[in-house]
Amino acid sequence: MIRLSETQRMLTGGAGPPRNFSGLLRRLNVDVPLLGGLLLICVFGLFVLYSAAGENSRLIINQAVRLGVAFIAMLVVAQLPPDFLRRWTPWGYAAGLLLLILVLTKGDVGQGAQRWLDIGIRFQPSEAMKLAVPMMTAWFLHDRQIPPKLGHLAIIAVLISVPTIMIAKQPDLGTSLLIAASGIIVIILAGMSFKLIFGLGVLAVPGALVLWNFMQDYQKQRVLTLLNPDSDPLGAGYNIIQSKIAIGSGGLFGKGWTNGSQAHLEFLPERHTDFIFAVLGEEFGLLGVISLLALYMFVIGRGLFIAVQAHDTYSRLLAGSISLTFLVYVFVNTAMVTGLVPVVGVPLPLVSFGGTSMVTLMAGFGILMSIHSHRKLLPH
Repeated sequence: MIRLSETQRMLTGGAGPPRNFSGLLRRLNVDVPLLGGLLLICVFGLFVLYSAAGENSRLIINQAVRLGVAFIAMLVVAQLPPDFLRRWTPWGYAAGLLLLILVLTKGDVGQGAQRWLDIGIRFQPSEAMKLAVPMMTAWFLHDRQIPPKLGHLAIIAVLISVPTIMIAKQPDLGTSLLIAASGIIVIILAGMSFKLIFGLGVLAVPGALVLWNFMQDYQKQRVLTLLNPDSDPLGAGYNIIQSKIAIGSGGLFGKGWTNGSQAHLEFLPERHTDFIFAVLGEEFGLLGVISLLALYMFVIGRGLFIAVQAHDTYSRLLAGSISLTFLVYVFVNTAMVTGLVPVVGVPLPLVSFGGTSMVTLMAGFGILMSIHSHRKLLPH
């Protein structure tokens, strides 16, 4: 008699109680290596956040609760088959656009930006578009020619540009660029020719000049500060200068947990959110930085492995985009803190203090787990 797999037994109703914890995780469509990498990042992040927040236990408890909600979101999404996600993708994308319209017309204003909706729960609809845009792009390419034709690329450009422009108007330039990147990654993974990529890269130069005219004054100042932070060391360049000092003073082994002078003497701004990477560098040194980056690379590598193993175009493109977009998040934050790119307000994934963005990230990993677990049910 052929022994049924755990998934087949569950679907046929013949599954008994799991023999061990790993069996339970498989039944919940959880990818154990991916879950392990995420848990290690989150635990490491809580240690760094505790120091960055001035040893504030209440803030750590709040972060742990948010992590719990994010992992629950991951588990829920992991139960949704890729076919279900594909069928509902256009509706989710349309709902996201509707929420963005509501933000622009009736959204809450905070810190000079209109980015939030309050329906009993205050949240940023732009975070949902980090998943909706790559899902919609993958949905459009699912049953079409790969690599995409020029006409299809024009349609995809509209699908990406509409939410990107709406979010940029909030204004939230950092999130809008990340969302645009998530959609562009899908196109690149679909096999867009290198000639076309090069051509678009050339067009990006005059496009950047046009974008400059629409940027807010503080956004322009961030770009100018990147070029010469010492021009205003006590003003616009203060954040970057202090961040570099913190990272450089950590050396190889760091000053020790909770012993960072830049953070605890409050020289380092936004140390528990956007600039928490500088706290990591100061207190844990180069070895701590390499350790966290290695964990990130493991999670990204596992996501790309899942993408390669997927059995349909939608799943492959979506899994690849989620994995590489996560890489973009890590790169932008670390490059921002080290002065390689302008400060755009992008948190360090799963480490910085935050709520909505964390739930969105974990929901994306839930999609990866769903794609990986349901691949076995597809015919070879």
